[in-house]
Amino acid sequence: MSEPLAFSDTSKRRIAELVSRYPRKHAALIPTLYIAQSEFGYLKPEVMELVAAELEIPLASVMATSTFYTMLHKKPVGKYHVQICGNVSCYLRGCDDLIATAKKVLGIGLGETTADGLFTLEEVQCLAACGSAPALQVNKDDHFDVTPEILRNMLEKLRDDADAGQKTVSIDVRGGGHA
Repeated sequence: MSEPLAFSDTSKRRIAELVSRYPRKHAALIPTLYIAQSEFGYLKPEVMELVAAELEIPLASVMATSTFYTMLHKKPVGKYHVQICGNVSCYLRGCDDLIATAKKVLGIGLGETTADGLFTLEEVQCLAACGSAPALQVNKDDHFDVTPEILRNMLEKLRDDADAGQKTVSIDVRGGGHA
């Protein structure tokens, strides 16, 4: 029988500090979910139960919030979470070409993760970059005015860095277009 799931002492301190900022514990739900996701990798049902218990709120509230927001993951994602915007501006400026390129380079479809666990590919709605479309995000790094060639170079660089054991924090494969 395995140990019950529990937050680390560091996470407990961070959550307590968050809760102290708000008049009600429930108000700290989204940042607490981020802490949980960071610690456990994704929000599996046991993690959502832990969050509900920690904040003393109904599990239904935790589940409703975690399923509403796409940045909260309900299943494992790769080391590099590639999210390509499919909203109107990005669509009109070629996001379909970016999606096709990513599928080809990574050998996976939308919503899938590579067998080595390095990449997860998703189409998302609105990265708030309509004036610089098409846009995408890799983890928390935004990229604007992306072409298929830029995306191919970016993905190959990330794979090469991972193969070499390097941790890439920021990617800029053309001298611009990165926030």
